[in-house]
Amino acid sequence: MLDFIKNIYEKNKEVVNYLIFGVLTTIVNFVIYVILTKLIGMNDVVSNAIAWFISVIFAYLTNKIYVFESNSKNLNLIIKELISFTGCRLLSGIFDIGMFWILVSIKFNDIIAKVLISILVVILNYIFSKLIIFKKNTDNGQRRERISNGENIFNCAML
Repeated sequence: MLDFIKNIYEKNKEVVNYLIFGVLTTIVNFVIYVILTKLIGMNDVVSNAIAWFISVIFAYLTNKIYVFESNSKNLNLIIKELISFTGCRLLSGIFDIGMFWILVSIKFNDIIAKVLISILVVILNYIFSKLIIFKKNTDNGQRRERISNGENIFNCAML
């Protein structure tokens, strides 16, 4: 049974790791949100924005290292990758904050709203990460060097 699970993990490592770290990122987001709103008494929308920002930093590090195994030592590529990641997360963050504000404004339960929105944001962020930020060449499976081919680093803004 252990070999069966290990085999499935190896075949789907990227997706499994993304889901694991997506859940951990969501937990970071929720914990920060709850601390700020329930323990400190900060405004819901401001707390949500702060929680989002901290969770994006956590997500970048875990996605880069553990999910997409981006081990580039090229500082220019790392900076551009971080900018692209942040741009994409900004788009999903705007979606997150906007949807949260709308749902809370119509008196939707804030915790249920965060759960539903978080599911959508995790899916959206995987698509951004897989297809834009940490994209691999189809011919050899290696990460594309966006610096060398002049690819626009603000791809998420171009969607």
